[in-house]
Amino acid sequence: MEERPLTGISPPGRIAAPGEGIGQDELSLAARNHGLPLEALRYEVTPAGLHYVLVHYDIPDTGTGTGSDTDADTWRLTLRGHVRTPLELDLRDLRSLPSVTRRVTMECAGNGRARLSPRPVSQPWLVEAVGTADWTGVPLRTVLAEAGAAPGAVEAVFTGADHGVERGVEQDYRRSLPLPVGEDVLLAHTMNGGLLPPQHGHPLRLIVPGWYGMAHVKWLRDIELVDTPFGGYQQATAYRYKQAAEEAGEPVTRIAPRALLIPPGFPDFMSRTRVVRPGPVRLAGRAWSGYGAVVRVELSTGGDPDGGPDGGGGWVDAEVLPRGGHPYAWQGWHADWTAVPGTHTLLVRATDASGRTQPLRQPWNRGGFGNNQVQAVSVVCR
Repeated sequence: MEERPLTGISPPGRIAAPGEGIGQDELSLAARNHGLPLEALRYEVTPAGLHYVLVHYDIPDTGTGTGSDTDADTWRLTLRGHVRTPLELDLRDLRSLPSVTRRVTMECAGNGRARLSPRPVSQPWLVEAVGTADWTGVPLRTVLAEAGAAPGAVEAVFTGADHGVERGVEQDYRRSLPLPVGEDVLLAHTMNGGLLPPQHGHPLRLIVPGWYGMAHVKWLRDIELVDTPFGGYQQATAYRYKQAAEEAGEPVTRIAPRALLIPPGFPDFMSRTRVVRPGPVRLAGRAWSGYGAVVRVELSTGGDPDGGPDGGGGWVDAEVLPRGGHPYAWQGWHADWTAVPGTHTLLVRATDASGRTQPLRQPWNRGGFGNNQVQAVSVVCR
């Protein structure tokens, strides 16, 4: 459907007032969506139920025999617009085409939003909005080649079956990618060797390796090739780096580098402060970037993210493990630390092959996007 404005339903995006806590609307979002428990970073491939989830509107009806847009028996993917041969494919058609599997780390563009000050009011992510899965499907290029792009086609617009209102605009969830698309972009029907779970886009979703999660359209039902850049809400209004609401901003695309620490020891229930015993402690975690391999992970064991240009403590290099033939997946890292009694703040930061390094202080933007400020983990040794 075409996007249309509605009044009096969805408030405009806003910034939390000084001292304003998380509101009921944000708590409702946090209850619907979920992040990766950080201890699950130990899994090279995230189990589907632990992978982060963000659903913009509702999970569409995925029941059998309902005749809904996402019922696997009646579902169709249409390819139309500036193509030589319009196509309509069912799931059996897609599964009959040669498939590939890509291991891809996916991160929400808003990961870290709740740590910003002033805080953009939205899904209040800390650092857990990430996961890595083995996605199996048909390369998008294969299907586009069968349809044939007509002269003048510049973008592919992807429409999901989820429908709702955002900032006063009624819409289907729609995003676009420029043509030609990357060779690793997938139409995925399988996650970790099994059917896509409903919350991850059953029966078909888009996978765009290296890009933040907003590009990976779920419950995919339509691809339209267009001859002008797509100006829909999720493309031209949302997911933009900007300082003020009236700015056009720059588009959010690739994932900025990030390293996360698997929390050592055991936690305090409420604060999640970690407790370790004195002596040798193996510290480990994962690091990733949408701009290439992570080439360096540094650790500070006496740090304070506000303690100065070096984080308040010295930085030491961790050992970074190779990607192992998975260019879009996170990498493991580890370092040894001798814990002594007291309270410590552990900091970890990644640098990728492009030279991008995580900042100690995140430059602010109105949507709270791309906040890859270094992780700080409080540890008590006793």
